[in-house]
Amino acid sequence: MSVLDNWNQWKDFLGDRLQQAESEGMTENVINDVAYQVGEYLSQQVDPKNEQERVLAELWKVADEQEQHAIANMMVKLVQNEG
Repeated sequence: MSVLDNWNQWKDFLGDRLQQAESEGMTENVINDVAYQVGEYLSQQVDPKNEQERVLAELWKVADEQEQHAIANMMVKLVQNEG
């Protein structure tokens, strides 16, 4: 089973990667830029596996680049707040 199959597993996976990045000294700006790059990759290469991912994919498709950065930043905040 992939971490993309389950929303909570996906958030846990992101949270773990975020903690790792922070412990290695990555700045918030770098983390947010990486989150944007991950979002861009997922939107182009990965089919959504659950309802939450489908909503994010649809929002990503209609968003301009600035809005996509905002979506990525909100995902970072989401996993920060749950960690």
